[in-house]
Amino acid sequence: MVLYSKNIILEHDTFDGFLKIQDGKIEGLYKDYEGPYEDFSDEIVFPGFIDIHVHGWATGSFWFQKTRESVKEMCRTLPFGGVTSFLATSGADTIGEIKKCIGAADDAWEELEEGEIEKRGEKGAELLGVHLEGPFINPQYRGMQKEECCIEPDLEVMKDLYGSFRHRQLCRHMTIAVERGHAREVLNFCREQGIQTAIGHSGATFQEIASIRDAGVGGVTHMFSGMRGFHHREPGVVGAALYFDDLMCEFAKQTGMTVSHEAFDIAYRLKGSERIILSTDCSGLARTQSQFDHYVRKIRFVKDGDLVRLDHYDGRQEWIDPGDYEAVKELEMSYGKSVKNMAEHTRVTWHDIMRMTSLNPARYIHVNDRKGSIKPGMDADLTIMDQELNLVSTFCRGWEIRDYCQ
Repeated sequence: MVLYSKNIILEHDTFDGFLKIQDGKIEGLYKDYEGPYEDFSDEIVFPGFIDIHVHGWATGSFWFQKTRESVKEMCRTLPFGGVTSFLATSGADTIGEIKKCIGAADDAWEELEEGEIEKRGEKGAELLGVHLEGPFINPQYRGMQKEECCIEPDLEVMKDLYGSFRHRQLCRHMTIAVERGHAREVLNFCREQGIQTAIGHSGATFQEIASIRDAGVGGVTHMFSGMRGFHHREPGVVGAALYFDDLMCEFAKQTGMTVSHEAFDIAYRLKGSERIILSTDCSGLARTQSQFDHYVRKIRFVKDGDLVRLDHYDGRQEWIDPGDYEAVKELEMSYGKSVKNMAEHTRVTWHDIMRMTSLNPARYIHVNDRKGSIKPGMDADLTIMDQELNLVSTFCRGWEIRDYCQ
């Protein structure tokens, strides 16, 4: 397959020409080509968007359902929002429930690796691994996590969780409150195993972070949210994230509700696109197995037989089918729409977007040998948008997915 665009976004350049895909890889980039090609002349061709923090999306939820099928459903539908690869993200559950998540990821990875989806004529976003968001987080900054499941960092518990992976390489990322208990021992273990770590759901002081950076902490999870804020006498987690150049700031979807557009813009001006990662932190709200109180949106999602009931704080109720993608796709903002929304409030270039959505997350979780940039030998993961940053098409390892893209 060959496609043409005037705007193929490389790491340090914009290429006007042809991109050839062969066997799921980028075979080459050419100024001239004779033969049939797919024309994306005026569209922008980004390396595929990577979501390192997503619990669920639309009709599938790794966090709520904890099944192989839920992971596969996320693989199927995430490309509709521009995502080509992701980390399935757990929450602060009991250790037993977290192990169910790990088992689901192992099961899905084995099945996907065997090629069953491809044999059925389907292709989707690639499961890159698991992001453990907890259980070692501070209950005072738990956000929507369960207070009773926020526990002190414990090396033996961490070793137990890591050991429960049948495929250890899937354990790629962990969020931890670095001020608690034996955090340093857990951080050191993660660094030894090649697991990226980030500060999140944390009440750490600036000095506590300064003193533990040598343990390999790479950034912060959902910047501004679920962490000690900035005060001129105690800069806190927010101040440390802005102050230390080597700390990456991961931002959840840019709706303007959880984090104001102005707050994002301040961070962008200080950190630049080189130190920001965009994610969604979506949950797959329609797949709650009991009820989930979304206090930011002022809606309680309640499982009601085969349907999910939305109890609005103002008293309104509505019912939707959690398996109907069209019915649930607007419950949370997609990655692609988040990028568009961010760009409407912050002055960014296409290369800034490329770094925050692809290159930075690929480097952060150590998959940049095949993800995050457009060059020969890399996976043919592409997210294509029009000039207004509306999603046009998604390529996952060379397989084009366009039907639900919007």
